[in-house]
Amino acid sequence: MNMNTHVLTFQQKIYWLVKQIPVGRVATYGQIATLCGWPRHARYVGYALYQVAPNSEIPWHRVVNAQGKISYAPQRRGTDELQRWRLEAEGIIFEAGDRIDLRRYQWQPSATFYQPLSETAPPPKKIPRDRLLIPPCYHNF
Repeated sequence: MNMNTHVLTFQQKIYWLVKQIPVGRVATYGQIATLCGWPRHARYVGYALYQVAPNSEIPWHRVVNAQGKISYAPQRRGTDELQRWRLEAEGIIFEAGDRIDLRRYQWQPSATFYQPLSETAPPPKKIPRDRLLIPPCYHNF
């Protein structure tokens, strides 16, 4: 899909990239950060995807951690199970009960697919750890 990704914010690039992951494939948080041109910003990717509504058109459920596991968190209010259910519905098999074989299911876009994304501005500032798990809209609860 062609798009002028130079005009997108880091968060918009995350969402655009995640929309490109095909059914039956997954990507890791670190992989998405690297494809956006900002390696070692996996936590920011997780934070951005945490803010996506469960019924969004963005297939947030196709992003897992580097071990091929769902990153469980009590703050996600049940969407961990929804993520697993959606992945299994797409044909992804969990091995040993909780791990996805990334050699088999990891999305591998061509180098030309993400080349323009790496030619971007510097990465966003690091998010303080205490703000990573809960999006701002939940901080008053």
